[in-house]
Amino acid sequence: MKTLVVALLLLTVASARPQAPPAAAPEDNLAKAHQALERDQPDNAIALLRQLAAAQPAVKGVQHELGLAYYRTGKLSEAKDAFAQAMAEDGEDRESVQMEGLVLYRMGQPRAAITYLERVLQWMPNANADARYVLGLCYLNAQRYDDARASFAADFGLEPNSAGAYLLLGTMLRHANLPEQAGVQAQKAIEISPGMPLAHFMLGEVYLYKSNVDLAIVEFEAERRINPDYAPVYDRLGDAYLRVDRLEEAQQVLAKSIALDTTLTGAFIKMGKVLLRRQDTRTAILYLKHAEKMDPDDFTTHTLLSQAYHKVGLDDDAKRESTLGSKIHADNQLKLYPDK
Repeated sequence: MKTLVVALLLLTVASARPQAPPAAAPEDNLAKAHQALERDQPDNAIALLRQLAAAQPAVKGVQHELGLAYYRTGKLSEAKDAFAQAMAEDGEDRESVQMEGLVLYRMGQPRAAITYLERVLQWMPNANADARYVLGLCYLNAQRYDDARASFAADFGLEPNSAGAYLLLGTMLRHANLPEQAGVQAQKAIEISPGMPLAHFMLGEVYLYKSNVDLAIVEFEAERRINPDYAPVYDRLGDAYLRVDRLEEAQQVLAKSIALDTTLTGAFIKMGKVLLRRQDTRTAILYLKHAEKMDPDDFTTHTLLSQAYHKVGLDDDAKRESTLGSKIHADNQLKLYPDK
């Protein structure tokens, strides 16, 4: 009897001990990691997902989520590997295919990204704008300009062979610092639609970039006839006229630019430069002081103001502007030895 009582007591003590909580199911931890990503807590998600990735058997979807978490934290190499594993696990994981393309583009491998982004658009012709836009940039890098035009045109709702599509491609090429090719596309836009707004403007900018001022003026004048209320064309014309010392014409068009858009700081600066060269120093100062208020950190404005103040005998003001200009210029220089 005594033995039975002791056994019962031991059983009671054992049952009273706190029991360890059951281990969470892998699917539950995957859901928690997904919630952490949704709450913009990628580091917490990565910690959970790495544990799941090491578990056996493998939990479906872990590599997909891990790729997203790595991507959001800028760990592109790890994201690339995770998305590759996710695609190997599930050939229908379209988001991983798209993300692999975006990762490769961000890693500076646009040609490699093309295959993945093209697959996404084959599956989903109306895929999100990021995929189509990045694909267009990848085509640019690969010098596949017709494909780039079609991609950008689809993104912006244009017919791929329209004048607008060629002009859009020209804009993208200018952003990519490819002015020669941008000029080719602008010329094609003009051939399709001679009255296309901004096509002549783009050509003028390309010619101005190449210092072919005479042709730049021809194109800007053509744009002015098509687009007479577009302030930047007068600003660019002022720049072109100034370069060939046609100062009166430069002053006239810059006045029009300012009348149409009082926020163009460059037009005020150019007007100040024109007036200085026309020996109208007091009026030049008025324009340059206005430009200074609009953009206090412009080196050119302070330099011109220093020259103008010196001309009218305001040496203290000239020194102040010269000092400001020198400081801005120094601050903007590339510091090869920042610790010295």
